[in-house]
Amino acid sequence: MTTRSSVGAVPTPATPPSVGTSDDGLFRKVTLRIIPFLFFCYVIAILDRNNIGFAQLQMKHDLSFTDAAYSLGAVFFFVGYVLFEVPSNMLLHKFGARKTFARIMVLWGACSVMMVAVSTSTQFYVLRFLLGVFEAGFFPGIVFYLTFWFPARRRAGALSIFYAGVAVAGVLGGLVSGGIMRGMDGVHGIHGWQWMLAIEGAPAIVLGVIAYFYLKDKPANATWLGANEKRRLEELLAFEGKPGEHSHSLMDAVRNPYVYLFAFVYFCLTSAILLLLFWMPTMIKEFGITDIVQISLYSAIPNAIGAVGVILIARRSDRRNERKWHFVVCGVIAAVALSLLTAHGIGFTVSMALLTAAAVSVYAAHPIFWSVPATFFRGPNAAASIALVSSIGVSSGTITPYLIGLIKTYTGSMSNAFYFIAVLLAFACVAMAYALRFERAGNPQKA
Repeated sequence: MTTRSSVGAVPTPATPPSVGTSDDGLFRKVTLRIIPFLFFCYVIAILDRNNIGFAQLQMKHDLSFTDAAYSLGAVFFFVGYVLFEVPSNMLLHKFGARKTFARIMVLWGACSVMMVAVSTSTQFYVLRFLLGVFEAGFFPGIVFYLTFWFPARRRAGALSIFYAGVAVAGVLGGLVSGGIMRGMDGVHGIHGWQWMLAIEGAPAIVLGVIAYFYLKDKPANATWLGANEKRRLEELLAFEGKPGEHSHSLMDAVRNPYVYLFAFVYFCLTSAILLLLFWMPTMIKEFGITDIVQISLYSAIPNAIGAVGVILIARRSDRRNERKWHFVVCGVIAAVALSLLTAHGIGFTVSMALLTAAAVSVYAAHPIFWSVPATFFRGPNAAASIALVSSIGVSSGTITPYLIGLIKTYTGSMSNAFYFIAVLLAFACVAMAYALRFERAGNPQKA
């Protein structure tokens, strides 16, 4: 017995076709075609979103910002991001990936370049808000887009490459940002941090133009796949897109309790990663390093190790087809490492080791997490569910950076912020274990 697939014209089998080693060549071809390009785009997105973590080392002095005021600028980005994420992802489903990603990248790149003209805090806040509006939907769009190309069992490995992009952006920022800020400071009367934001934003415009011509919206449009390869890929994906099963409209998503459960987990995870991305340079400064270039170079270490760790851990999760315990172990390690960072007199080496352990674990937990909602929410309207999880979860960006800034402003230390994030990670582990309490090999969505 077969039913009609919503993915293409391939009959949907009553039982899922096996994804074996014979398909490795097909998925290697798909991976090499779309993943490197989207990975590079995502690296630039993360770099443009989070390079104010380095900019604030000069910007707070130049614009007379307190830690709380700087954090408010970080919050404005996420206000725009949250408000426009669901509409952006629904537009992707309507207009396709190449048009959506091109629009997103060109606009956010232009906004980043405009940062060179910032001279007041108000201008900074407005541009950060617009950057959030323009970038909204990019990562959940990637999550949704990959469901067109990879079955669930191979998806965590693909997503891990993008979360390695978070770490790679940290490495790139660490190696480049400090040098630009020092070397360009005062050129044409413009501050180094303004030059850094503009120079690192410009590549997004070029990538947006390339995306329009390079990406294909779905396998049926892929001229680089043969007819048999398209047929096999659609056959593997057809079972996951069976109409009437796991298909959610926006109102269905609003009524689905799992949307809020996953959104809570993502809220906790993004709070942890925001701590690392926005405050890592400040943490390293508190470890006793004062030179801006040395701070940027040391910040590359946790990110470089994290880039490798996230891929290895996520691929292990894929091989074993197990999500719950991989996620829980990562969350617990990160929570413990952050808590231990509050100890006094542990030395620079131990502090860097704990910071690295926290970074690796937090980065690795993200692709494992995102492989689960992409399995729960299927069908032609899955974009709304995935975007709603993301937009609610990423709303942490409207709260966490400002709260951390307030904690540091009024206590003079990051210790209470570390405890706060550690508690959130513990809650995330409990929630994820509950969602996957009936996880079975090959069938994680039956919870």
